[in-house]
Amino acid sequence: MRKVSIGDSGLQISSISFGTSCLGDMPDTYGYQVDEVRARDTLHAIFSSPVNLLDTSNNYGSGRSEERIGNYLREIGGLPDGFVLSTKLDRDMQTGRFDAARVGQSLEESLGRLGIDRIPLLHLHDPEHARDLAEITADGGALDELFKLREQGIATTVGLAMGSLDMMFPILKAYPFDALISHNRYTLLNRSANEMFDYAFDNGITILNAAPFAGGVLAKGSDEMPQITYQAADEQALEPVKIIETACAKHNLASGAVALQFSVNDPRIASTIVGVSKAERVKQTISWAEQTIPKTAWDDINSCGYSTEDPEANREYKPG
Repeated sequence: MRKVSIGDSGLQISSISFGTSCLGDMPDTYGYQVDEVRARDTLHAIFSSPVNLLDTSNNYGSGRSEERIGNYLREIGGLPDGFVLSTKLDRDMQTGRFDAARVGQSLEESLGRLGIDRIPLLHLHDPEHARDLAEITADGGALDELFKLREQGIATTVGLAMGSLDMMFPILKAYPFDALISHNRYTLLNRSANEMFDYAFDNGITILNAAPFAGGVLAKGSDEMPQITYQAADEQALEPVKIIETACAKHNLASGAVALQFSVNDPRIASTIVGVSKAERVKQTISWAEQTIPKTAWDDINSCGYSTEDPEANREYKPG
């Protein structure tokens, strides 16, 4: 599997990576539950695969995602050599506070759950949901604290992970990030992150593109999963998905394979983060990445059209 370096950090990441929010058991977001056994089996499949980047966060499942990863790492004797673990600093989920002190608390919680003493890749997460952006961007605020952690060697590299591009792009331009994570904004259905990706690539910021299946619908299908970016979708909203599904069916291709390779094959994108909640999805993802997609199929897919609007503009955010 192709690997890309994160700047001059010495870290290399695989072109596919796995996200673990659903392994934290978040039924309000995903509509289903994931128990301990299923999560452990999924982690075993991930660590047995050629992928070397695993992404989680302090607040996924109120800490359950990190706890389950930490339990698995203890079971196998720690983080394997060459494996990159990515996690995120999060606001206080009760008050929304996200100041420098909260950064320290979030880091301590994550290190304790994961059972490690430093983070290869550490992101500031979801500032758009914090109570006061000034706590994050002011001198001595959360962002300054994030970069101190890099200076101290507690984080090897640091990034910005969030949704709202209107807020994300200016922050990205104002600070020397090593990486970024954007989700649902660069898929077969939506290209709203395109300008930001151009900027990041031109300025040496490693791009991690998450949720290439638009919340799962491009992997599971519109009949099985009639929702887009974690929001219920009616027939009108699902029409673009059905157009893509029809074009894929014409070439006997799974829409999941095409959606995955759309991101993986983009030269700007260092790694595509795929959320998985069961072991067989890990194998399926690798298989989709290896599938040959003819040019004629891409021609048909690329003619389907896409949106550049915020795909989560009307989303009722539920962190659980």
